[in-house]
Amino acid sequence: MARPRLHAPQEQPVTFVELFFDLVFVFAVTQVTVLTAHHLDFPGVGRSVLLFWLVWWAWTQFTWTLSPADTQHPVVRVCVLVATSSAFVMAASVSRAFEDDALWFAVPYIVIRLLGMAVQVLVDRERDRSELGISMAWLTISTVGLIAVLAGALVDPPARNWLWLLGIALDLAAAAASSRNAIWDLNPRHFSERHGLFVIIALGESLIVAGTAVAGEDRTAELLAAAGGSLLVVCLLWWTYFGWLKDALEHGFVAADRVSVGPIARDAFSLLHFPLICGVVGFAVAVEEMMLHPEVPASGPVIASLAVGVALFVGSSAMAYWRISGQVLGPRLVILLLTSILVILLGDAVPVWPLAAVATGLLTIAAVEGVTRQRRPEHSPTTAPNSTTAPVRR
Repeated sequence: MARPRLHAPQEQPVTFVELFFDLVFVFAVTQVTVLTAHHLDFPGVGRSVLLFWLVWWAWTQFTWTLSPADTQHPVVRVCVLVATSSAFVMAASVSRAFEDDALWFAVPYIVIRLLGMAVQVLVDRERDRSELGISMAWLTISTVGLIAVLAGALVDPPARNWLWLLGIALDLAAAAASSRNAIWDLNPRHFSERHGLFVIIALGESLIVAGTAVAGEDRTAELLAAAGGSLLVVCLLWWTYFGWLKDALEHGFVAADRVSVGPIARDAFSLLHFPLICGVVGFAVAVEEMMLHPEVPASGPVIASLAVGVALFVGSSAMAYWRISGQVLGPRLVILLLTSILVILLGDAVPVWPLAAVATGLLTIAAVEGVTRQRRPEHSPTTAPNSTTAPVRR
């Protein structure tokens, strides 16, 4: 009797074990949001971005690993569930990452990464033993990066910050070192769906943050107006991504040639979806603070968090579309710039007005794109600028 293969015999949709894994990582996003809200200044935001990149890198590694893997296979499922448990400890320890007990964050992070590496190597060997050399190059440099993360947890900031930045740099170097003459074994539909699900869960997390803030407050007209504005903005953010762009990203990714699959996955999804999710975090931070004091103008950092958060979400999605299709969403970017300026100008008004400005800008984007998309000719996704002939393998 043939032994079940770790490599998926055919394309498969996202499975429940992957969704379970994603939900725990969105809990980590929630914790980063809380940390950012408590330290809403340049040093605090910088630490949050550094920390969130590590969280994101752990998640995106498993996304690449599981795309060709058979997630119905018991070994794969067990590895994902163990990684999920480690991710829960990591997420619950986000607030400790820059304290004396940073190992509570670093060790689970390392466990997740090592599990992802192990599954990646096993799947690669099963598909083609010649791929093992590529995986080992990636594995070796990535392991050095994990040592840097562990060393960072054992020293105090700011040395910790620098060591963790070194770990990130080594991961990027590992991606470059393993890219030579490699073609990534990815399922574009599965890969796109995983990122779409993460986006929608993260948007839901922003509603949870807003709802938690509202739940403990007295019901006032100002609170209801601000809460209604926040809900409207979240719905419109959803529309700017899922109204048509998510499907366009997937269709372009599916149509790409095999050589382009790796670079597109890296650029349009792994890299450009990071600032997109950072935008959700920024928006959630602003909404939480606005719900606590809906009757007074928000502070400068809160207004900046709102404007930057929305700009990152909408702008990064436009950049991802450009990377795949080669088309610049000019109206989206112009309206986004004008909206950001208007939000800043309304910073001295009560929160409902900056939120109304964001909602108006997003509604205008949806309306304009709804009309212009009917007139825009389709372009080949393989003609995107900055495309490369050698895919990046992680």
